[in-house]
Amino acid sequence: MVVCGDDGLAHRLAAELRGVYGEQVTLVVPPSERAVRPPVVGRARAASALLDRVVNAAVNRAGANGASEPPPPDARVVEAAEPAEAVLAEAGVERAAALALVYDDDETNIRAALTARRLNPRLRLVLRLYNRRLGQHIEELLDQAAALATSGTDGTDRTARTTGPGGPGAAAGAGDASTTVLSDADTAAPALAATAIVGTSKVVQTDGLLLRAVERQPPGPGQVADPGLATLALLSVTSNDPAGADGSDSSGDQGPRLLPDAAAVRAATGRGTVVLEQVSYSGPALSAGRGIVPPFASLFSRRLRWSLAGSVACVIALAVALWLVTDMHPLGAFYLTLLDLFAIDDPAIGASTGRQVLQLLSGLVGLLLLPVLLAAVLEALGTFRTASALRKPPRGLGGHVVLLGLGKIGTRVLTRLRELNIPVVCVESDPEARGLATARRLRVPVVLGDVTQEGVLEAAKIHRARTLLAVTSADTTNLEAVLYARSVRPDLRVVLRLYDDDFATAVYRTLRVAHPGASTRSRSVSHLAAPAFAGAMMGRQILGAIPVERQVLLFAALVVRGHPQLEGKTVGEAFRAGAWRVLALDTRASDRGRAGSAAEASAEELRSAGGSGLVWDLPDTYVLRGSDRVVLAATRRGLAELLGRRSRERAGT
Repeated sequence: MVVCGDDGLAHRLAAELRGVYGEQVTLVVPPSERAVRPPVVGRARAASALLDRVVNAAVNRAGANGASEPPPPDARVVEAAEPAEAVLAEAGVERAAALALVYDDDETNIRAALTARRLNPRLRLVLRLYNRRLGQHIEELLDQAAALATSGTDGTDRTARTTGPGGPGAAAGAGDASTTVLSDADTAAPALAATAIVGTSKVVQTDGLLLRAVERQPPGPGQVADPGLATLALLSVTSNDPAGADGSDSSGDQGPRLLPDAAAVRAATGRGTVVLEQVSYSGPALSAGRGIVPPFASLFSRRLRWSLAGSVACVIALAVALWLVTDMHPLGAFYLTLLDLFAIDDPAIGASTGRQVLQLLSGLVGLLLLPVLLAAVLEALGTFRTASALRKPPRGLGGHVVLLGLGKIGTRVLTRLRELNIPVVCVESDPEARGLATARRLRVPVVLGDVTQEGVLEAAKIHRARTLLAVTSADTTNLEAVLYARSVRPDLRVVLRLYDDDFATAVYRTLRVAHPGASTRSRSVSHLAAPAFAGAMMGRQILGAIPVERQVLLFAALVVRGHPQLEGKTVGEAFRAGAWRVLALDTRASDRGRAGSAAEASAEELRSAGGSGLVWDLPDTYVLRGSDRVVLAATRRGLAELLGRRSRERAGT
């Protein structure tokens, strides 16, 4: 694997590939130069001084962790200002399985990708681009170039590459010359949304769902542990012992057991488990209100509605009084009352005194009704005119997420939260921010104002919020908002987006010490984005990875055809304890005929019951067909075997 970049994402990505997937990595970075932190001026100086004291206290405890992140162990480092052709050749792109270009400049990444595709048509490319529309065109262009370049070659060189050096990922480059374009915002948004909901960023995204691994303590006597969607692992015997160490592959039976079978789960009394759950929100829901026509209650203000109700009551009272005084038909009395209200020339000359008094009262009510009707018309027109305007937080709102910042990251997070039907209130200081159009379309309440000013967070109902999610582009603004929110609500869950990974670690440790009873998460974008980039380098089938103590579980989406370990077998037969396990079936990708054996008939019934999307509770008797697309969990060695790769042992695993 070759990783080229100029910021923290490159180092984090190399560490992810080495530590999680056990890959050989070559890291291409600019020459070693200490970046000088820009001076802090203006209002942020006070927050910076406070932050310096916070960081100093945390770094004293962190020791070496406070230093800049070094390259991962066993990684080869090539220093170059730009990824020119000679630099890519020196890094071994011609022999590499995958190349990640994660420079901060889109043009640099595109130019290097075109060069790399020419050097190695079978190379898997992962690009970091901020322009999503341009990224789609570049992805199609590079894939087409790879297809044309490899269409006339035979399989000899391809086989040699499969058995060459590079470990589990080396063979992938042979038949998967794909191009994947990612952005920091798209890859970090699911983890930020999950952190805001359940307090963890260890999630896997598939088919629009967010899944997380949850550690559960051993059940008490007579109790049965909830397996969730699936039991992924048994924790080590010493995982809860302060004197013990987290289990690893060398721990034997005392260590963690990945993907155990049902018998092993039943026999493992007194051991915690790791189960898979869907990330969901259990708080109050906020109506999206996406209809074109606003509801009646939003057309008129509360005071105007009371005025209209009083006027209608007066009209009814006058009509009843006229009916009682004149003994005329009720409809006629109501008709005459309306004539008097609208000042239609029908004076009650020669009528009784009661009739004349009622006519005068009706005229007076009509005069009072005219401004009320005019106000109703103007207010309704104003409501329709501002139907696309920003909403204000409704009264009584509580249990919501306060999102600070509607930039590139904030907009993606907002979209993800609303897809999960989570109530959100946004705070943005720039009236021209790119995310305001998204908030307006989703009819999400927005407070325009500087979050560091008094009263802005109060307007967002921070005292009744569930979570504060600070994702502005200024680290000091995020920190200041979190500190102020904690002064209002000490138990508030807070999630910060910080640029520097070491800075995020220092802030997290200090806030945890200051507020031990509240949930605090401090994340850099590179920390959240690296797993998605690493999964893309391993292949498009990789959905993500979740650590279990010192081991890791990989999640992948595979088409059954071409995998003899799965094709033609039942779900129970395809399960191999400690290697892989089929978790779900993608019914939208499966294409079966209606006629056939009993197994095919049951598959049709399964699809009908599951609808579109993923079916999780697959019966063990379900037969996997070649057209099925399944989601499975696997160990590194198990996935390497499934994909036909050569697994490489790694010391210390």
